[in-house]
Amino acid sequence: MSLSYDDIAAILKIIDGSSCDELIVETGDLKLVVRRNAAGSAYSPSHDIVAPAARMPSPPGPASVGVPASADTVPRQAPAKAPHQIEVTAPMVGTFYRASSPDVPPFVEIGQHVRKGDALCLIEVMKLFTTIASEHDGRIVQIGADNAELVEYGRTLFVIEPA
Repeated sequence: MSLSYDDIAAILKIIDGSSCDELIVETGDLKLVVRRNAAGSAYSPSHDIVAPAARMPSPPGPASVGVPASADTVPRQAPAKAPHQIEVTAPMVGTFYRASSPDVPPFVEIGQHVRKGDALCLIEVMKLFTTIASEHDGRIVQIGADNAELVEYGRTLFVIEPA
């Protein structure tokens, strides 16, 4: 088994959006070492890839990362927002969950007022759950992902009308 360019890009996005300081993946003749080095208070990521040059895959074309092409795949439009509204975007690639478990109500619904620090959703990456909290007071006007949907880094999850 080898890692494709898409696999490596996805791993780097996950690490950049997590608190993990080091990851080492070895498959066959490929060794991927990803380290996060902090110098003072500045963040400086360091990504080392060790592999024979002949084995490195070429960069992908215009196809989506990690999504198989099919006639049923319809690209999701980003929610439209007014200039004064605030977008809450995914800080990492992972699975989006609207509630903490299937048998409880979602954290938020459209039209609900939220305060700074209120939980909006969870994103799961490799069995680790990260709570995404509101950074503003306001009202939820749009939800940009379905429950249990895989979301990419930077994807709009919520649109908030400031209070």
